[in-house]
Amino acid sequence: MPALRFLVVEGSPAVARERYRAALGRTPAEHYGEVLIRLAGGGQYDITCPADPDGALPKGAELSGYDGVVITGSPLHLWKQEPESIRQVELAREVFKAKVPFFGSCWGLQVAAVAAGGAVHKNPRGREFGFARRIAPNAEGARHALLAGRPALYDAPCSHLDEVSVLPPDSTLLASNAVSRVQAAEIRHEGGTFWGVQYHPEYVHAVLAYILEQRAGDLIREGFFVDEGQSAAYAADLVALDAAPERMDICWRLGLNEDVVDPGQRATEITNFITLCKAEAGSRRAA
Repeated sequence: MPALRFLVVEGSPAVARERYRAALGRTPAEHYGEVLIRLAGGGQYDITCPADPDGALPKGAELSGYDGVVITGSPLHLWKQEPESIRQVELAREVFKAKVPFFGSCWGLQVAAVAAGGAVHKNPRGREFGFARRIAPNAEGARHALLAGRPALYDAPCSHLDEVSVLPPDSTLLASNAVSRVQAAEIRHEGGTFWGVQYHPEYVHAVLAYILEQRAGDLIREGFFVDEGQSAAYAADLVALDAAPERMDICWRLGLNEDVVDPGQRATEITNFITLCKAEAGSRRAA
């Protein structure tokens, strides 16, 4: 079978993604693309940046020419109705119409929900940061291909202040936890299907450390840490865990299990999405 071709929709505006690149060596979309290619066993990816006024698909590209489309996270807020956000919602509607396999993490789930007629608001229960704990698939989620391989309760990397408050009319809730009712969902719209999660299966722990450092003041004010020393120590543990996943002392200290420490388990939903992309690409090419 020919290698898959992905389109990665960069959710961050230019300033945010370049700050990310300076700290971590790549933009969020570049990181996501590399994860996709690694898990798919090869292929290629393009990036589009609809948050930018001049953001567009690569020259000569059409949405129907991709085997899968993925939306990254973002520091934007849909309830602010900023042009950078609205352009991404408009692109998501076009992806639905193109009927290409469609996936998103965090912001990506929120964008797809709004594009299909749902709503997003600031979570009244506050920020969910570090790891979304005790995510529970419901009966539909336990049977759904997106969550294949996930246990009855699991944790996942996360960082979000907003949540999907209203799912679109033709959608299925798949998983929830105590902080966000919509932790995973399938959304159907205009003949297309989106799979999304409110957490970040693409993240390595160093990404969470970077976000922590960027938002340390807010996290201290909100009670996640007592002071800068504690937040810095937490970030250092996250970076160390990437370098040595076998560090049981860190796993114990942070309360982490294999579902987030093991790279394969952490990326379960992306692997399942790639399986869908391969199946649908095979069907299209055989037709």
